Amino acid sequence: MNAVVEARTNLLGLDRAALTEFVTALGEKPFRARQLLTWLYKRRVSDFAEMTDLAKSFRERLAAVAEVRLPEILSETVSHDGTRKWVLRAAAAGESATSPLQAIEMVFIPEPGRGTLCISSQVGCAMDCSFCSTGAQGFNRNLSTAEIVGQVWLANQRLGADDDGARAVTNVVLMGMGEPLANYKNVLPALSVLMDDLCFDLSRRRVTLSTSGLVPQMYRLAEDTNCALAVSLHAPNDALRDQLVPINRRHPIKELLEACWHYLDAQNGRSITFEYVMLDGINDRPEHAIELARLLRGREAKVNLIPFNPFPGNQYRRSSREAIARFCDLLHEHAITVTVRRTRGDDIDAACGQLAGQVEDRVTARLGSKSFGVVVQPGAVLP
Repeated sequence: MNAVVEARTNLLGLDRAALTEFVTALGEKPFRARQLLTWLYKRRVSDFAEMTDLAKSFRERLAAVAEVRLPEILSETVSHDGTRKWVLRAAAAGESATSPLQAIEMVFIPEPGRGTLCISSQVGCAMDCSFCSTGAQGFNRNLSTAEIVGQVWLANQRLGADDDGARAVTNVVLMGMGEPLANYKNVLPALSVLMDDLCFDLSRRRVTLSTSGLVPQMYRLAEDTNCALAVSLHAPNDALRDQLVPINRRHPIKELLEACWHYLDAQNGRSITFEYVMLDGINDRPEHAIELARLLRGREAKVNLIPFNPFPGNQYRRSSREAIARFCDLLHEHAITVTVRRTRGDDIDAACGQLAGQVEDRVTARLGSKSFGVVVQPGAVLP
């Protein structure tokens, strides 16, 4: 009979508290966790043998029971505007090379003095938003904390630092594949690692979680962390949002906005960003702008208008420049802070709403079905 070999623990899946518990279970002092965090995140060293201020016996023990396992890069593409997209293999523990391919995507958007990394939280997505390429792929599983953190670690490794030693990734947005709040138990410790001063040391204003509106999890998030929050609104009334963002049928706009204002109050936040994709003839009329302004007037909110990025098999068209400008002007006239997102990376399908990856063994029913019959694998968290 073959002996059972236990899988080694991927240290990228452990936040400070969990790593401290891990090293003390190995018989080491708690300060060893701080040393490990410095090697992992400040020096970006993944080989325990190179962690020279750790005792040799401890390094040997770590090599036997732990690892730093990064996502495998399947492809890397660079846009004409400098946007960079990676397709990564999502390999869960126990999966073999012959298992069906599951691939996720992450995107790096460089700007002067700023580098934003858009990362994924799930393989596919069950939210079934009608204008999103990821939702059209269906859903396979949640990413582990190590797979989420590993994306940022990998990007930092690949991009390095500029001539002044400044890090390339200054901002992280959970706006890639998946609904982050549907993977709450793995996303929360990942947020901790991103903002921990011993790890990536990103400020709360530079880590943004985007949600389609899982209201119960939004209330939990307000108690558990303090990252920036973006909400995929996309419509100013329930009838239209029911069509575009099916989770609205469970958590309508009034309920969603109450959760938003609670989050601001609980976290003493500056504002919430409301994402609004511009769809020609669907949600871009003047009356929609006025209705949206009435929803948000007097609140600490800003609207990010997103020109729709087409993908194969989708029926929508991007709003004209004139329609977007008119919509923007109307919001300004009603004292709403508004920006228009610049489309980046559309020539490599890296723009907002275009991330698709490769999702095999997907569920056949998605949230948008009449029965809301979402069948997921064990461990997935859906409302």
